Amino acid sequence: MPHAPNPYATLRSAAKYVRRFRGKTFVVKLGGELLDQPNIRKAVAEQLALLWSFSIQIVIVHGGGASLDQLCESLDLPIAKVAGRRITSPAVLDAAKMAFAGKLHMDLLADLRASGLPCVGLSGVDAGLVTAIQRPPVLVQADGAAEPAVVDFGLVGDIKFVDPLVLTHLLQGGFVPVIAPLTGDDEGAIFNTNADTLAAAIAVALKAEKLFFLLKVPGLLADLKKPSSLVPFATLGKLTQLEQSGAVTAGMRPKLEAAKQALTGGVASVHLVSGLAADALLVEVFTNEGSGTMIAANEPAEALAEQPSEAAV
Repeated sequence: MPHAPNPYATLRSAAKYVRRFRGKTFVVKLGGELLDQPNIRKAVAEQLALLWSFSIQIVIVHGGGASLDQLCESLDLPIAKVAGRRITSPAVLDAAKMAFAGKLHMDLLADLRASGLPCVGLSGVDAGLVTAIQRPPVLVQADGAAEPAVVDFGLVGDIKFVDPLVLTHLLQGGFVPVIAPLTGDDEGAIFNTNADTLAAAIAVALKAEKLFFLLKVPGLLADLKKPSSLVPFATLGKLTQLEQSGAVTAGMRPKLEAAKQALTGGVASVHLVSGLAADALLVEVFTNEGSGTMIAANEPAEALAEQPSEAAV
């Protein structure tokens, strides 16, 4: 393997990010479509282990939509989604319990352990981490629809409160929480909750420095058909423009809604990063150029002034 002209330049460059983020909390949401591929899952686990080795506190929230779709198909259950969010009947909720807290969850924990991470598996139900209420019927404008319509999402939980006590205890003990997207209430009900929304709420509750969404695509695209149309930096205003242009559809809609929630709740930045490209998460954290999309609340000039080593326009 050929050496760079200065083999220590990369180390020096990365060191400033290590110093900056040491002791800070990163919340990382892993899409279920990534976790279904063992080689991708292991590569992501290795990147997370490296971040943790630099004393960055990691909290992982995982989805599992693809696994749940497969399970629903095998059980002859209908798969219904509106604006990237699943309609959850009692039977689909039972399937979600199996999919999210079963094989996918355990396979992820095993790979994280193999990478050296002391991980602890949880759901939003554990230790009262998340209190949710059943979502009432709401007006939603589906992709491609001219007008919004009332949608009953069924046994979907809207997050009412996050008590991060169990997470802070685990983080202080050096552990990495791994959270499945099931939530509950104090009467014993269990709900299916969108993992993007859950990750944002947890990031806000923990006052996280960064929230990452690992995706199949390189990041936020101005044109869904062109991977080269990556938007490297965006503000809340830019997100609104993209939404109005029709560039934001399907599963990207709840992700950007979650990004807005995190930023308005005090998270410094949100990052959309490929989970398929080699070391994309590390490139996003430890280089000036990054690899995906960084979203900040401020306008570009202000964000650049405050974060000169991170934003790339």
